[in-house]
Amino acid sequence: MAVLTAMIKTLMAALLVLAALVMPAQTASFSMKRGLNLDQWTTWPGEDKWSDPQAILPYPEWRKFLNDDDLKALKRAGFDFLRMPVDPSPFLSGETLALRDGLYASVLDSVRMVNRAGLKVVVDMHLIPSGSSRKIGMGEVMEDPKTFEAYVEMVRRMARTLADEDPRQVAFEPMNEPVIDCDADGTGLWPERQQRLFAAARSSATKLTLILTGACYSNATSLAKIDPKAIPDDNIIWTFHSYDPFLLTHQGATWAGDFIPYVTGLPYPLSAVPRAQLEAALDTIRARIKAEAPWARQSGLLAYLDEQVASIDTNEKLLGMMDAPFARVEAWAKANGIKPENITLGEFGMIRQEYGNPYVMPAEYRAAYVRDMIGRAEAHGFAWSVWSYGGAFGIVDAFDGEKAEPDVMDVVKSLH
Repeated sequence: MAVLTAMIKTLMAALLVLAALVMPAQTASFSMKRGLNLDQWTTWPGEDKWSDPQAILPYPEWRKFLNDDDLKALKRAGFDFLRMPVDPSPFLSGETLALRDGLYASVLDSVRMVNRAGLKVVVDMHLIPSGSSRKIGMGEVMEDPKTFEAYVEMVRRMARTLADEDPRQVAFEPMNEPVIDCDADGTGLWPERQQRLFAAARSSATKLTLILTGACYSNATSLAKIDPKAIPDDNIIWTFHSYDPFLLTHQGATWAGDFIPYVTGLPYPLSAVPRAQLEAALDTIRARIKAEAPWARQSGLLAYLDEQVASIDTNEKLLGMMDAPFARVEAWAKANGIKPENITLGEFGMIRQEYGNPYVMPAEYRAAYVRDMIGRAEAHGFAWSVWSYGGAFGIVDAFDGEKAEPDVMDVVKSLH
């Protein structure tokens, strides 16, 4: 009997292998084309306030500012899905223990609210750096094994929370822009960690499409290092992000290193203005660096400015830089048998105005950039989701209840 049982098991295993070889590859149960990233935080309450239901609920915080009509307007504008950033930090904080069930329930309510508006939704676990107002962020999750274990369990429970939703309407992204392996020549640490997150999510949500990514801020080069065959699942969509050229898309951003905060006033593309006007803008940036940057950094920052400008000072160079991530991902996908519809450009966009900075990027530059990036994504057959509804990169809202210029949204509406 034991011999017969073993033979049956061997035969079944062989049949499963044969089926895998002859059956066509499955596609993700979730499909998407044109999307928008919702806001994560608007008021940024400190962790000391997270035990207060008034401060933290409903969750995510956009629920306090957007209603059903706002979401339906996005559907009418031409979006078919929203990427919904959810800050995982409150789920890892001791301050929220009494509210934890309510937090998960509120995320589920938010998902259903988006679906009722006729839009699909990607639930995006969106860590940010820790700081004075919070103890846990991307660094702690990646560097402390105990915190990473807690994060894995949070992913497991969030997936369980979403598991019974319609898999055609809801997808789950276990981690946004992992900050790890940025110096790795090979695959580094991220593949194993992503497999842990994948296993936790899939064990709880067996039907939902999972959105997976590469390391180092989800850049295209890192995605191309991933071996998708190491994830034994066909119900996957792969994502990458691109904000190239960073010199133009993040002008004035104080949180993006010690160089870009000095940079404002550059057009997109650089050839959009006469050369004399461009040189005047660059001279203003150089003067700002000389007046405000630490003395020991000034020469390095000035040299870096010249280097960055030289990399995009012709339309050919700019096109090459912007095309490169798409070409890299397309080559990786073809090499691994991944269909274009199972790839998404999860984030792209151009800053409108940095918090506290009076400079506002001219709307026509933002619209031109978004149009060019959408064109690239759609030419490759990739889905896309622009960053973001409001805030510094807002295409609908700006700051303090003000509305952003309509130019970027007009680009989206023109795609109908």
